[in-house]
Amino acid sequence: MAAKLIRNGQVSLQSFFLGLGIVSYFLFACGNLVPGTVSAGLQWLIDYPWSYCAVFFILINVIVIVAFHGAEWQVAVRGCFLGCVCGIGIIISFLSPVSFQIFGWYLVVLTFFHYSEYLTTAIGNPRTLSLDSYLLNHSISYGLAAVTSWIEFFLEWWLLPEMKTQWILSILGIIVCLWGEIVRKSAMLTAKTNFNHIVQTKREEGHELVTWGAYSLFRHPSYVGWFWWSIGTQLILINPFCTLAYTVAAWTFFYERIYFEEMTLIKFFGEKYLDYQKKVGTGLPFIKGYQYTPVCIRGEH
Repeated sequence: MAAKLIRNGQVSLQSFFLGLGIVSYFLFACGNLVPGTVSAGLQWLIDYPWSYCAVFFILINVIVIVAFHGAEWQVAVRGCFLGCVCGIGIIISFLSPVSFQIFGWYLVVLTFFHYSEYLTTAIGNPRTLSLDSYLLNHSISYGLAAVTSWIEFFLEWWLLPEMKTQWILSILGIIVCLWGEIVRKSAMLTAKTNFNHIVQTKREEGHELVTWGAYSLFRHPSYVGWFWWSIGTQLILINPFCTLAYTVAAWTFFYERIYFEEMTLIKFFGEKYLDYQKKVGTGLPFIKGYQYTPVCIRGEH
């Protein structure tokens, strides 16, 4: 079973780089600078990069269908999709007008996050690896939040294009996202089999309390990473409304989730977790987590 899960990780890696091959457009574009190096049949694709992307996407998916079957195809088609979108983000960041280039940066950050979630799970905890590990179907609210951020970006880009050229905010957003990714992925690799995308209400055999590595800095480093990553994505897009909305929504979500999760962790590990609580904070601003208070019952006299 483990070999099968590891194989799926390999399939996802192969398919992601297949999709990322869409940036091969630049090879043909560079060749176009030298007369006679690009055939007439390819010239129209070079002149219209989005036509090249469409043709490449179709052809690469044909390859995926031929190369992979069944469950492996399910893994590969998602990896290929993320790789293609990541590559399109790179193309946008180079070929688009200045005010639109940051959307390309955003696509690269977004797709890398989702793909790296799957790959990191395959490396650290292959037993739990599934299609859900891509987090593409995380929740309806997550999808709505993403669409809302796109709507804000395009409206502001249309009405206030100069606003989207303040690159220092976008660069700050990339730095924040990079910080979030490092913290979250280090947490997943530190916890390994003790990490799960779903809060566990029943202690599994072999489940231990992890207090080293990233967990020696924050009690919930994976949440810390996601919190800052989500805010960083909106800084990249220079979305003032969604930056504020994402901050409030993420804080509220993790406040409730940490409170519930720590109730179960105290149930699992008792005094050991209570001691850990005293030494290490949650890592998220103004969130203390579940505060256990022993109940004293006085006898009647």
